Amino acid sequence: MTTKLDQDDLNNAVWAACDTFRGAVDATRYKDLILAVLFWKYLSDHAEWQRKDLAQRYGPDDPRVERQMKRARFVLPEGTDFKTIHAKRLADNLGELINKALEKIELENEAKLKDVFRPIDFNSETLLGATKERNRLLKLLLEDFAKPSLVLTPDKVSEDAIGEAYIYLISRFAADGGKKAGEYYTPRKISEIVARLADPKPGMTICDPACGSGALLIRAGEAAKSDDHRLFGQEVNGSTHALARMNMFLHGEDNALIEWCNTLTSPALIEDDRLMQFDRVVANPPFSLDKWGADVAETDPYKRFKPVIPPKSRGDYAFILHMLAIAKRGEGRVVCIAPHGVLFRGAAEGRIREDLVRRNLLDAVVGLPAQLFPSTGIPVCLLVFDRAREEGGARAKVKDVVFVDASREFVPGKRQNALGDEQVEHIVSTVMERRTEDKYSSIVTFAEMEANGFNLNIPRYVDTYEPEPEIDVAALQKDIDRLETELVETRKRIKLHLAELGIDG
Repeated sequence: MTTKLDQDDLNNAVWAACDTFRGAVDATRYKDLILAVLFWKYLSDHAEWQRKDLAQRYGPDDPRVERQMKRARFVLPEGTDFKTIHAKRLADNLGELINKALEKIELENEAKLKDVFRPIDFNSETLLGATKERNRLLKLLLEDFAKPSLVLTPDKVSEDAIGEAYIYLISRFAADGGKKAGEYYTPRKISEIVARLADPKPGMTICDPACGSGALLIRAGEAAKSDDHRLFGQEVNGSTHALARMNMFLHGEDNALIEWCNTLTSPALIEDDRLMQFDRVVANPPFSLDKWGADVAETDPYKRFKPVIPPKSRGDYAFILHMLAIAKRGEGRVVCIAPHGVLFRGAAEGRIREDLVRRNLLDAVVGLPAQLFPSTGIPVCLLVFDRAREEGGARAKVKDVVFVDASREFVPGKRQNALGDEQVEHIVSTVMERRTEDKYSSIVTFAEMEANGFNLNIPRYVDTYEPEPEIDVAALQKDIDRLETELVETRKRIKLHLAELGIDG
């Protein structure tokens, strides 16, 4: 009986396979190579295992073996598998051999794997150095993934475990990658909160218009608790888009449509010349993005940035307005991660915020603890919008907003804080049950927000003030007098001891 690798063992094995590059190449750059090789190794091992299984079932020369291999979930052209290239690891043109093999795999499986390998260059002198050093690093990388601990066949590792190992690697790279990590990764517990607040149901379409490596979108799909859903995403960075495509495949989301485009200036999820509409929209967009496209917003063909264009140096509300524009009218639900500034900044952002509240779209505001992200130490918030609150929607009569201050509940860490299951459950249940809790949450009326000039800063609505304990001044003075008397006596004793020792005190 074959023993399957558990999740921790697999995670440790794939992380150990990164040793070749640690210290030699920056994590934000070598992550693409590592993740591509892990995906390639998975495809290769899975195909080899499937061929052996069919050969045992029908006989090695039975034509049904080839027919079924061609009808498989993916096809590996001859000579493109990991073992074949590993056998050529001493070749002078190793980077070129890997690139060509991956290109053939992509072309053979274009419907599912288009653009997955294309942005990743194993023959890059800029990334891996001159030929000799490049070949050395690539040889070691192939050897790392050829170890017995990384056999990724279905009898040894479940597909779910491989998908989670892939996200585990992304999270480790994010932890090492500093600010750039925020471009492609949202910590798991935050993703879980966003996914659960979005509240997807079976049969729904779910979109992340700034999907990064796709982890948040995958969690939203899981929250639907059914395979009957469809995932959509957009990502502006080519290599990150490739990671998202691989991530979808490894999690069994083969039908996910992830487009490579600039969401704000040239969205690609278009249907009949209009923005596609979705049941649920989730995102962790880049915070306060400069030069996001304000220069072309006035002529936006989809009229997303009306009546007020967000400031050109901060794209937070540009993403929020896009998310609302692609949520189905009268029923779509939106959850966005944003910096706290969106709650209180004035000028154009203040006018946009007022418009959204007046249109009864805002459903909840959640303040999270600081230092939860590898990319920033600032505290962030979650904004929940619900188009079912619009006129004619199922929740049109709901006029208040849930405010939650979850900033003080977290698991402290040396470099980064985290949220545990208890904190996640507290946030989600409070919002979904619209619960008021002393010093944690409140239900705020439209009149209260209007009276505050539509400033949504959480402390205005959730009182977390802790009164200082009363001080008995008389008793405190007695303690001070006693301590001063004791100090005088102590000094006298010290002086006597010094005199006995012949020391002038």
